[in-house]
Amino acid sequence: MSQSQTSGPTVNASGTLLLSDHLQSRGYCDQNRLEQLLGMPLTTLQDPDCRVPVTRYHALWQEALETTGDAALGLRLGEVVDPDRMGLMSHIFFNSDTVAHAMDEYVRLQGLVNEAVQLIRVHEGDQVRLVWQVPDPTHYCIADMERTLSAALTRARHFIHPDLAITQLTLAHESPLHVAHYHRIFRCPMVFAAGEVSVAFPARYLDGPLPRRNPHVHSALLGHVNRLVRQLRPQQSTAQRVRRAIARQLPRTPDADRVAAALNMSRQTLYRKLKKEGEGFQHLAESVRQQRGLRLVAEGRYALSEIAFLLGFSELSAFSRAFKRWTGESPAHYRRNHEQPPGD
Repeated sequence: MSQSQTSGPTVNASGTLLLSDHLQSRGYCDQNRLEQLLGMPLTTLQDPDCRVPVTRYHALWQEALETTGDAALGLRLGEVVDPDRMGLMSHIFFNSDTVAHAMDEYVRLQGLVNEAVQLIRVHEGDQVRLVWQVPDPTHYCIADMERTLSAALTRARHFIHPDLAITQLTLAHESPLHVAHYHRIFRCPMVFAAGEVSVAFPARYLDGPLPRRNPHVHSALLGHVNRLVRQLRPQQSTAQRVRRAIARQLPRTPDADRVAAALNMSRQTLYRKLKKEGEGFQHLAESVRQQRGLRLVAEGRYALSEIAFLLGFSELSAFSRAFKRWTGESPAHYRRNHEQPPGD
């Protein structure tokens, strides 16, 4: 696998190539400056197996925002639909049999897109929510997250149905000055500073077939992508795997034995691996619950007692104590300060 030397998380080259071409073609950056930022020749990005360090990729985004003066650049680039420029993941997604199958592949292969971001699918009654989690806050790039969300919805409307709707969007960052672009693209209720990034949509979409699917293309691409996944998998930390397992098992109370079993190891091995990474099970469980709790409280869809259940707390008082420990506020006070009426 072609990859710049790095011990940290990486991203695939498609997004980097799109952004580099945008800056170079419009005269914002020349080749030398782009290669200096990325630490590699631009020709390397043409390799579909190329990996770019997250830190380099985010430095490119910072340069892009400063040189263009366009704070909404991520959202705008996400609106570009060019099948010839889409990465392997997008082609696999839109050549899947059904939306549910495509979602399964999207979640499973997220590490190929960006190793610093974890993707989880959560069922909430008649809704399904995709949640993007960034365990290390230093790896949260607003512009890249905007591009990811804008591209996901724009492409879904192009390849699946033009009227495809989402019921809610939550963002971990504060409402930006260019929020009007969010409303133009997503056309749904939004909650900013929600603790995590997520998109909710009706569960009935899951059974829908993908109208442009090609099973031969899907099969051919999947073999190549599975090889890449096997190459990347050793780089995923135990802590990342534990966070994903905990999130999937909610609303059941986080339990080390159950998580260890899901990861095919003993509890003792799990503790030893986490200790080696400077992590602890309880800290990770608290972090997952906190991210989910901030979002659920801010969006105002569920009663506080229901949120306590969804996070695996035995009673509301236990959740309230935990929430105050996380934020210094009661859940009710936090909701009053962060809840946004529909359409804001």
